[in-house]
Amino acid sequence: MSLKLLTIISFLLTSTLLSFLFIQTKLTKPISAIKPLINSIYFPNSNLSYPLSFAYLISASAGDAPRLIRLLPAIYHPANHYLIHMDQGASDSDHRQIAEFVSRNPVFRQVGNVWMVGKPSLVTYRGPTMLATTLHAMSILLRTCKWDWFINLSASDYPLVTQDDMIHAFSDLPRDLNFIQHSSRLGWKLNKRGKPIIIDPGLYSMNKSEIWWVIKQRTLPTAFKLYTGSAWTILSRSFAEYCIVGWDNLPRTLLLYYTNFVSSPEGYFQTLICNSDEYRNTTVNHDLHYITWDTPPKQHPRYLGLANYKKMVTSNRPFARKFKENDRVLDKIDRDILKRHHGRFAYGGWCSGNGRFGSGSCSGFEAENYGVLKPGPGSRRLKTLLNRMLSVRYFNKMQCR
Repeated sequence: MSLKLLTIISFLLTSTLLSFLFIQTKLTKPISAIKPLINSIYFPNSNLSYPLSFAYLISASAGDAPRLIRLLPAIYHPANHYLIHMDQGASDSDHRQIAEFVSRNPVFRQVGNVWMVGKPSLVTYRGPTMLATTLHAMSILLRTCKWDWFINLSASDYPLVTQDDMIHAFSDLPRDLNFIQHSSRLGWKLNKRGKPIIIDPGLYSMNKSEIWWVIKQRTLPTAFKLYTGSAWTILSRSFAEYCIVGWDNLPRTLLLYYTNFVSSPEGYFQTLICNSDEYRNTTVNHDLHYITWDTPPKQHPRYLGLANYKKMVTSNRPFARKFKENDRVLDKIDRDILKRHHGRFAYGGWCSGNGRFGSGSCSGFEAENYGVLKPGPGSRRLKTLLNRMLSVRYFNKMQCR
């Protein structure tokens, strides 16, 4: 009797183990079917809806609270979703200032689409903790709300178009496109990024410190091809799901590899998408940012000012970086492009027409205007850029070479 019981137990254990080993390679239940963790998003009684939605991660570090407070209303829109990550190393004052700004804004409270990461990470400059923060934000936003593209910005970024312009310009695009500036020509990065091994103390220490370098270097990988590019991306929801719950092991393999890679956000997504058979043909080789660099390029880009304004606008790009706090060029962008007055929101159909604070002023949320878009010249400029990048001459020739 005991032998039979032992045989049955052994069979059940073996069956259970095999069921884990031979689990289906793709998810049977997509992330979109998982019950959201947050249900406070505003859904008005309106026959109108927006054609798409962006999910923003805005990263900030110590001293960035004033920049972030200026940036958020400039890129805000009720169709989108916003997640703020304030570095754990920032002061209590910085964290409190942002939390109070978000919680006290009546529009943010009514619509319910602006959040802060409750347990922020310690972020090390040039370390993989920067990448971990981005993946963490993706995971939160995938579980929280529905959106079409994920955009990562820093507090030093600023928009060059309104969000009505962004939504209108992107509305006709295939939803699987990924805007990732990339190249397999590593150049100087071959010896400065590809071969060195670094350790990020932010992975295991509560104290903020610089990355430290291992004396021994490694050879370049042969199991996959390295790519490099911009840390600023616009990723499709489908590719974001692949990064978080990929049905093959490539996302996790590369994540382990880039744990010891200098400035991993400038290589992880590029290498992942270009080594993926399913996603490599969805890449648009552009980061949609206006950035100027020294020659040869230094670790940080140049600060932008009034002298760069014309080139910024004619570049047709929706974002630019980086800016000094309250630089005069930001006032000009607010006034001439965003139609933003006295620290209020950028112009948009969702809040325009109240007339209480001057023509075009956007100060509050008008529920009856939910779903209304009023794109302007910024939409035409951005569409010009997108059409060029998606043209037959440009699109396929610039993919994962």
